[in-house]
Amino acid sequence: MASSTVNRWLRPEVYPLFAAVGVAVGICGMQLVRNICINPEVRVTKENRAAGVLDNFAEGEKYSEHFLRKYVRNRTPEIMPSINSFFTDPNRN
Repeated sequence: MASSTVNRWLRPEVYPLFAAVGVAVGICGMQLVRNICINPEVRVTKENRAAGVLDNFAEGEKYSEHFLRKYVRNRTPEIMPSINSFFTDPNRN
């Protein structure tokens, strides 16, 4: 039974599926660790939970304005700008 299951799922055709699922699980794990470790609204220890609701706007701003958001803010939302301009520029012959 175990041999047929291994032969069914460990074929080269299934490797991209394993890679996609692995990347998705990695992204979810990274987000989970990020939220538990540095999110100002998540309190794991009992002392922090007893503090109640805190108005810590500076810490929330620091959390939400991370490096990637600052990097992408002033960029155009294009993945391949040269191809987009090739197909959309009316002055191109």
